[in-house]
Amino acid sequence: MKKISIVGSGTMGTGIAQIAATYGHEVCLYDSSNEAIKNSKHKIEKILNRLVEKERISQQEKENINSRINFTTDLEDIQESVLVIEAIIEDLNIKQDLFSKIERIIDKDCIIASNTSSLSIASIAAACKKSGRVIGIHFFNPAPLMPLVEIIPAVQTTTETLNTARSIIDSWNKITVIAKDTPGFIVNRVARPFYGESLRIYEEGIADFATIDWAMREIGGFRMGPFELMDYIGNDVNYMVTETVFTTFYFDSRYKPSFTQKRMMEAGYLGRKSGKGYYDYTTEERPLANEDRDLGKIILWRILCMLINEAADAFFLKIATKEDIDLAMTKGVNYPKGLLVWADEIGIKNVLTQLEELQAEYGEERYRPSPILRRMIKENKTFY
Repeated sequence: MKKISIVGSGTMGTGIAQIAATYGHEVCLYDSSNEAIKNSKHKIEKILNRLVEKERISQQEKENINSRINFTTDLEDIQESVLVIEAIIEDLNIKQDLFSKIERIIDKDCIIASNTSSLSIASIAAACKKSGRVIGIHFFNPAPLMPLVEIIPAVQTTTETLNTARSIIDSWNKITVIAKDTPGFIVNRVARPFYGESLRIYEEGIADFATIDWAMREIGGFRMGPFELMDYIGNDVNYMVTETVFTTFYFDSRYKPSFTQKRMMEAGYLGRKSGKGYYDYTTEERPLANEDRDLGKIILWRILCMLINEAADAFFLKIATKEDIDLAMTKGVNYPKGLLVWADEIGIKNVLTQLEELQAEYGEERYRPSPILRRMIKENKTFY
């Protein structure tokens, strides 16, 4: 099988390397840090041992996977790769410098991909002389388990690069969606109201963390409530993505970060990894939710309409197809159903009415409805 190289041996890079090796590729996993390489080796060994214990793979398969991965601190070892995937810190300058170095090592036909979750692929590609070979390939954590991968062509990316990159990722039994190179791509853009509107509802004193989480789980059918999920992701990570999307959308108020989350981050209350976030993980006790179903429906309806509006706007602005938007949200963040399917079910007119009421009450651009909602009502259309 063709050689795949991963640059960056953190959680994401290690996960991608495991996938590529599992599907028969010779894998080069590079990191500049010996300690990071050591941790990556240990992590893969632990995961593969667990898979053997669960009888997902045999001992021989485990040994085969391990034998295909070459751990290295020498970037020159990425030579002869058909695809190099970068999975390092979310810093544009550092990524551009790295891509320039990678290009000087690899063959002329090798594709260079970034696993960035929110940075411009066009900006990263601009660091390369052959920018047409650069593309975004965004995995979700944990990469071996999450089925969705966003494929993001930059304006410079050639059709051949797009088709080849997607073909490789499809061969790893992943579900791929194509997204336009805009901030947050599909998932990190469309999902912002799940966190932002939940924080707003809390800040207004309508409900506490536990009640909002309960409403979204029990009435909405979401696997995790927004505050549970932010604690799982990490308030530092979630806040950084929100701030990046807000800034790169020229400070559009729809993506405005929350002071509540900023203060949590500043206090070091990052969630599960720090022992405390919106919930205290040093104790098994959890605050009780107010299980008033009427209140729960109000909470769900407000957040859901904001999510649908964001998905509709992504479709309106040709960020992705309606099918890929719904697929991204169900497979990338485990939403109970596609948001545009959901809009058809509950009625586009009902969604628009809620958004118009919120905008009239608050007088904020945050609640402006996507033009496509009014257009579809006028033309008596649905998304499907």
